[in-house]
Amino acid sequence: MSWTDDILGYWFDELSPDDWFGSGDRMDEPIRERFQELWEEQKTKVAEDFLGSPEQALAAIILFDQFPRNMFRDTAEAFATDHLALQIAKEAIDREMDHKLTDEQRMFVYMPFMHSEDLDDQTRSLGLFTALGIENNIKFAKAHRDIIVKYGRFPHRNEVLGRETRPEEQAAIEQGSDW
Repeated sequence: MSWTDDILGYWFDELSPDDWFGSGDRMDEPIRERFQELWEEQKTKVAEDFLGSPEQALAAIILFDQFPRNMFRDTAEAFATDHLALQIAKEAIDREMDHKLTDEQRMFVYMPFMHSEDLDDQTRSLGLFTALGIENNIKFAKAHRDIIVKYGRFPHRNEVLGRETRPEEQAAIEQGSDW
């Protein structure tokens, strides 16, 4: 089995949609045990290396965007490969690879835009999720964009990234803006 098949089989067949955004050891430990070595091996490559097929691009995006959030929860390393996931997503969309995937798969191609602290990426995220038409995703895309519009970054990341929290950001953290 290829690493692409392993990731997609795990994410879409072994897990349920309720699992995808779960937290804690029940999700984190199995992902860490099964995929951290692969993440370490692949993270130094460039986006072009993952654009052989829509499925390969999707698997790489999950590997670099979703899995680190589980494997390295509450550490800076959780965001260490966001840039690579975003570049793969941008290239895959430019090549219209996303149109060859199911709606359920496409939302993960679009997720790196939602995770970006760049306002242009957030605006693109909202457009992509709006076009996809899944209401819950649209709601989260709007909420993520609103945080970036208001603060220019995700305040909940400040501590692990060694950034000083501004007074106005503390309120967002306390209100549960935890993306």
